[in-house]
Amino acid sequence: MITKRLLACLLAGALLGVLCIIGAQLRSGFEKEAVYLFAFWYNRVIMGLAIGLAPGSPDLGKVLVRGAVIGIVVSFAFFVSTGLEDIIGLLVGVVYGIIIEYAGYKFGASGPARA
Repeated sequence: MITKRLLACLLAGALLGVLCIIGAQLRSGFEKEAVYLFAFWYNRVIMGLAIGLAPGSPDLGKVLVRGAVIGIVVSFAFFVSTGLEDIIGLLVGVVYGIIIEYAGYKFGASGPARA
């Protein structure tokens, strides 16, 4: 079942993935291939999925730390695929994990999402 939390986290991950694509293109002088950009975006969506599936918590501090941890763990997979070269992408993953977790905390009240 898709909960409001999961939906909020997936949407936040997808939107932040678009920002990653823009950032990667700017940093590379618009030389990144489409498959690389898609993989970057997809990594952020997977981050949203992982965070969205984690149970909500009334303690915002703990939730944000968890977001940072999940963010770096999920981003590490992409970092390895770049030959350990995209350190910016890895570090931004920590920040995006926190943002995604906050979106889930803020907009993901318990209960299923309504279509």
